[in-house]
Amino acid sequence: MDCIDPMKELQLEDVEVQLLIEGLYRRYGYDFRNYAQASLKRRIHSFLKVEGLPSISVLQAQVLRDRAYADRLLMGLTVNTTAMFRDPSFYMAFRQQVVPILRTYPFIRIWHAGCSTGQEVYSMAILLQEEELYHRCRIYATDANEQVLRTARNGIYPAKQMQEYTQLYLKAGGQRTFSEYYTASYESVILRPTLRERIVFGEHNLVTDGSFNEFNVIICRNVLIYFNQILQNHVHELFYNSLCKFGILGLGRQETLRFTKYETLYEDLVKAEKLYRRRS
Repeated sequence: MDCIDPMKELQLEDVEVQLLIEGLYRRYGYDFRNYAQASLKRRIHSFLKVEGLPSISVLQAQVLRDRAYADRLLMGLTVNTTAMFRDPSFYMAFRQQVVPILRTYPFIRIWHAGCSTGQEVYSMAILLQEEELYHRCRIYATDANEQVLRTARNGIYPAKQMQEYTQLYLKAGGQRTFSEYYTASYESVILRPTLRERIVFGEHNLVTDGSFNEFNVIICRNVLIYFNQILQNHVHELFYNSLCKFGILGLGRQETLRFTKYETLYEDLVKAEKLYRRRS
């Protein structure tokens, strides 16, 4: 009996992954070619297990012939982990350091890139309401995945998450009673319509789409960690060109401007929370 060479199996799997993501790009325009490969492979294997498929090649055949199947895979490959007031110290820093700057603008445009199901967008809306700035803001909340955007637009979330969200809200410097911001409906809660009044939800792909406005603030947290260096540089260029002079950039805790050509073009606003300000 022939022994299977583990190295050759890994090499074959790498080829299968490359063919799958190239097929997704050519067939549907979903571009994962510059995503971090180790993370991408883990999510593909997880999807195979859930779907009960024996190999990546079989998955590729299914995906290329069935758009609904491709959309399910897209949900599996994109990371949609989020929560209201996730990393509450970020929001506390935003209140203390960014809000005073925003008060100097007559109108404020904020881009929340990679907004997923919307919890962090609504968190910002709550913060800006409490700081009496929301009435002169426009938040553009974008994601490449239309399915998660649908959830974000609806603003309906499981009631069982509210206890956790309440604690995060308080740690983030919340000034009211968190339950004021939603209405309970059976096992779900519906966020107050006033929170959606200044939000524009839209589909935008950081990999393939360009700038669409000039912004005072861009927030993109816990998205870039899934991209390789080539794609990270591409997105940083997009953000820099989309920020106004002295605009604010907010990244996730594991993300950084270091080792990019844009590192010297920003100054640290709150270093620990990855809040940066464009120098000019």
